[in-house]
Amino acid sequence: MTQHPRVPLVLVSGLAPEPNDELSELLRRAGPGVAVVHHDLRQIGAGVVRRRIRLGPRDELTALELAHGCVDCTLREDLLPLLRRLARMPEVNRIVVRLDEAMEPEPVSWAIQHVLVGDRPVSEDVEIEAVFTVLGCATWLADATGDELLAERALQGSPEDERTVAQVALAQAEFADVLVLAGAAADAWSAAKSTAVLDRVAPSVPRIELGRTDATALYAAVPADARRGEVGDMHGALLRGQPPLHPDCGIELLTFTAQRPFHPERLHDAIDVLLDGVVRTRGRAWVASQPDVAFWIESAGGGLGIGHAGPWLASPGGPDWAEVSPERRTLASLRWDPVHGDRAQELVVITDQATPDEIEAALRGALLTDEELAAGHEAWQDYPDPFGEWHEDPCEEDETEADRHVSAAHRKDETP
Repeated sequence: MTQHPRVPLVLVSGLAPEPNDELSELLRRAGPGVAVVHHDLRQIGAGVVRRRIRLGPRDELTALELAHGCVDCTLREDLLPLLRRLARMPEVNRIVVRLDEAMEPEPVSWAIQHVLVGDRPVSEDVEIEAVFTVLGCATWLADATGDELLAERALQGSPEDERTVAQVALAQAEFADVLVLAGAAADAWSAAKSTAVLDRVAPSVPRIELGRTDATALYAAVPADARRGEVGDMHGALLRGQPPLHPDCGIELLTFTAQRPFHPERLHDAIDVLLDGVVRTRGRAWVASQPDVAFWIESAGGGLGIGHAGPWLASPGGPDWAEVSPERRTLASLRWDPVHGDRAQELVVITDQATPDEIEAALRGALLTDEELAAGHEAWQDYPDPFGEWHEDPCEEDETEADRHVSAAHRKDETP
């Protein structure tokens, strides 16, 4: 079969629909052969997705009916096959996917690279050139620090979607190659505080004002070392770039590390500390009652989720060293314990008003005591475990890196 060159693909994400449309149109008009695709998920609860394709004079709107209305089904059943078809059209020179507001670019990127369409992933037809995330400056800070659910804005990606607006706002910003700023903050304090948050969650990502740029400048702003859709290793470094370590506008960064496990009940009780006055938490946890599973803990604003990050390298049946990324091998080597291997706690917490010392103390208090540690694995297995059940996506047969969200989602006004 003749090999065709891969077509450049751009992802546009963000919570503000009008600026997303403006950026997509700017990119479409940058040259001939730019196809813009948008799947509108507002009626996905009824199993209906509205797909719009613009290419040259063509402007096509199609209502798609899905057997199970969710983002994953939209990806697998329509977006991925569509990208392959567009990439094979000779008149298409670039594809812009204008993501729905509820969609995060990381799982979309993972699907492009790993989900098979036929017998091959779509990454053999397209190459992710850039991920642009649009931030509406008037509302982004409130979105990123609030506890509102997507459902409360009718932005769910499926009827079962329990994500908060903050989780999506921060995930979109963190995965961007360039942040595109639309509009202005309400006041100087909000602008400064938004900058302090972005300096810590996306420290190496350039920022460009939408109203003062063009497509050429946007593409030129993508750093040489940009991730360009590369999905992060859940066992890799938790910080990209060099975030400031000093407080700014009440925003601080705390890195919590330990090489002994959490007591499951005390961790469950302490988890509320990550729900009040915390902008973002990301990281891995080792829980004594489940020593072979790395927990993934992620919070944003007032929402928190706990998920499965797969086995530790030292776990029975864990991955072979040759199968994991060089970054993971390096980090594991640096902290390897002769008894517990690579098992460890590592959480990055970005605080807003909360006191880092109080968070540190609460998490340290959830670790096993010296006496409990000495009792050993057999005693740990008998601890009551509130984290015993894991969520399974009804559309997923296998667990993937894309499924890093959550066994449960909690808000700060609820008991986890």
